[in-house]
Amino acid sequence: MKAIVQRVAQASVTVGGEQISSIGRGLCVLLGISLEDTQRELEHMVRKILNLRVFEDESGKHWSKSVMDKQYEVLCVSQFTLQCILKGNKPDYHMAMPTEQAECFYNNFLEQLRKAYKPELIKDGKFGAYMQVHIQNDGPVTIELESPAATVDPKQLTKLEKQQQRKEKTRTKVPSESSRERNTPRNKDDPSASSGAEGDVSSEREP
Repeated sequence: MKAIVQRVAQASVTVGGEQISSIGRGLCVLLGISLEDTQRELEHMVRKILNLRVFEDESGKHWSKSVMDKQYEVLCVSQFTLQCILKGNKPDYHMAMPTEQAECFYNNFLEQLRKAYKPELIKDGKFGAYMQVHIQNDGPVTIELESPAATVDPKQLTKLEKQQQRKEKTRTKVPSESSRERNTPRNKDDPSASSGAEGDVSSEREP
């Protein structure tokens, strides 16, 4: 699980031209859920977000108080694109939790936040909707959080990438065999010799 936490002066979410949620000073949390996330990762992220010390205390000392200490609001927005893997320049989202499962998981995340804090101070966007998120970053202060299990993901990603590479190699094995046949000298009188019209698929791969 990944989260981008921004300290904000204010933030809001608009869907279809209508503002559906807004907060004053507090935190705006963009949350990306991985297909490997469990209740353990969820609880870890809830604790981290609510206890993150990004606010000043009464004397003006920075990095001293959490959003709960200051009784500020939290605006959460589900953002699967945080689980993006770049394939060259193209985003790939196969590590993001599938939509139906992710919606249930995200609602559970909100419920846990409300239980640990004050329900009326936890706001959210609209899951799965095309949203405009307006953030007035205060500082700017932006913190990237990652659950402990998410740090293991690179190994899983490597495994998945290797599986994809094996599939790609499998698709190119047949042409490579014909390439070897092409390089084998043939006798003109050999009735099995190919004219290139049939059996020699290597000619199709020539640039």
